[in-house]
Amino acid sequence: MKLIRFGAPGAERPGVELESGVRKDCSQHFADWNRDFFNADGLARLAQLVEKRADELPNVASTTRLAAPVARPGKVMCIGLNYSDHAAESGMPIPTEPILFLKGSNTVVGPYDDILIPRNSQKTDWEVELGVVIGSDARYLASEEEAERHIAGYCISHDVSEREFQLERGGQWTKGKSCDTFNPLGPYLVTRDAVKAPGSLQMTLSVNAERMQNGSTSTMIFSPTYIVHYLSQFMTLEAGDVITTGTPPGVGLGQKPARYLRAGDVVELAIEGLGAQRQTCRNA
Repeated sequence: MKLIRFGAPGAERPGVELESGVRKDCSQHFADWNRDFFNADGLARLAQLVEKRADELPNVASTTRLAAPVARPGKVMCIGLNYSDHAAESGMPIPTEPILFLKGSNTVVGPYDDILIPRNSQKTDWEVELGVVIGSDARYLASEEEAERHIAGYCISHDVSEREFQLERGGQWTKGKSCDTFNPLGPYLVTRDAVKAPGSLQMTLSVNAERMQNGSTSTMIFSPTYIVHYLSQFMTLEAGDVITTGTPPGVGLGQKPARYLRAGDVVELAIEGLGAQRQTCRNA
């Protein structure tokens, strides 16, 4: 299944996109795609609804804004340097354990919403990433096999970063990752059963129609199931939480000379089987 959320900011409603491409409103049956929904076996109930009564669900106009496909998550957890070719691009050693940092959960916006270049920013950068959405609360998972059962599905995550704030202003990476609009998500959440090979998905990102990133999840150092298992040893992963799993080479910081986003730039990104995003940059 493909889960969507749609509507104006602050008034989003839950829905699905059928295989035909038609979008359906599920708000008469579910409040939102949030922690309560996932923890209450909501995906199974939604699958039954779509299978038996899809024709009865109201259509969603194709012109309606798409929001992030999950409600505001409790946590957005990010894994740094998780692609061997990106680590090489950065001139850094391959990590022996996942490098974890956090983004503010209020960074999450829709897949076609504008990216706001922060005030005083000169180094706002792009990163296409595979997003993992947690499907049920998890703590101290015993294996990767168990971890897989706690994954609701996958989506595109744009881990926008301000490199000066991240690397040159002291402290942790969080301040360079948590500016408003710095995590476009979606266009939909594709459920785990519909993503047969999350470890071999093609992923691309272009700026103003120029291809900057062209990679594959096959060069991940740590797989999604390993990451979920690993993180569960340190904290409770809550249903609806989002994990962004790292980026392939081609980020602005790695260009020679470095290149960064400016107002008016258009960023387009895609991951095989998970759809595509498009954002226009403007000044905050």
